[in-house]
Amino acid sequence: MAADQKPEWSDPNNPENCSSIVRKGQEHEGQAASIQKNIRFQKHRNSEPSVDEIYEGVLKGDRSLLARALTLVESNAEQHFQKAQQLLQKLLPKGGKSIRIGITGVPGAGKSTFIEAFGCYLCSLGHRVAVLAIDPSSSISGGSILGDKTRMEQLARNPRAFIRPSPTGGKLGGVHRKTRESLLICEAAGFDVILIETVGVGQSEVIIRDMVDFFMLLVLTGAGDELQGMKKGIMELADAVLVHKADGTNKQKAEQTRKEYNRILHFLQPATKGWATKAYTCSSMTEEGISEIWKVIQSFELTGKASGVFEERRKSQAREWLYSMITDQLEFHFYQHLGVRNQLPKLENEVIAGEKTVAAAVEALFSTFLTNKE
Repeated sequence: MAADQKPEWSDPNNPENCSSIVRKGQEHEGQAASIQKNIRFQKHRNSEPSVDEIYEGVLKGDRSLLARALTLVESNAEQHFQKAQQLLQKLLPKGGKSIRIGITGVPGAGKSTFIEAFGCYLCSLGHRVAVLAIDPSSSISGGSILGDKTRMEQLARNPRAFIRPSPTGGKLGGVHRKTRESLLICEAAGFDVILIETVGVGQSEVIIRDMVDFFMLLVLTGAGDELQGMKKGIMELADAVLVHKADGTNKQKAEQTRKEYNRILHFLQPATKGWATKAYTCSSMTEEGISEIWKVIQSFELTGKASGVFEERRKSQAREWLYSMITDQLEFHFYQHLGVRNQLPKLENEVIAGEKTVAAAVEALFSTFLTNKE
């Protein structure tokens, strides 16, 4: 055996200890060669389901096709847009039959922990719960960072629940620009309670008000800013303020915080006409207060439907959805315009160098966009 054919672990001082032998393969008569040259291994790709197949799958509660439907509407690929809109048009009459609940709060308030406890409780009552967990987007990959599905392990295993983490995509308020479409698909799949968890970044969270029926704000004790003006913008939009982690030695402080919030809420204009916003305490660890919150939401739904406010809010949200989509389409077509793409780098450099004002650069770009139809 030649030295260059011996393995690395062979002992050069004792070559006789290496008994490995390299032999040429022999092909016997009637036996195909065992090694074929120039074979390319390709990953097997499943054929993409049609709109009708996804539609039927969503209505039947097929989780695989439900996930495919959500991926389709979240896709930024131009070729997926028309297909997604066809699907949404077919599913539109099947939606609107759920109670939509938005949950926001400062980071660390325990939103995911509360949603898991609350969702498991609702599932035990026979409800089907869909959670749209809006995660911060990675600035590099654009994907979700927190991965709420892994943090709601118990709820994720419940057959009556469905969790969909979605990246914010840089959208103001931490709400993904396709959340409305995802909400509609989950309703068509038969989920009667939709929970939307946001990132929790401050006053920009008010955007969630335009897509939910009931808006809940989670707060903590001892944060030092319970009644500061920073929170006032969100508090004026909340239908309930929930003092979370009211257990153990923190229970007494949570009760005191609840009273403080109720005092300030008394002087604020209600977020929903005919509904008085109040503060409540809750513990996801002991599950104390979970059932009370659900009773509050049920009371809110009955009151709103009786007064017509519930239906009026849904109509207003549809109007906001229309204008939001118009804005998205204008932005998309503006940046895809050939003249704008050619002119933008030059104008950008001129603005950075201080040779042209921002307003003049924008006017030049829009002049190109509006005059040239390319």
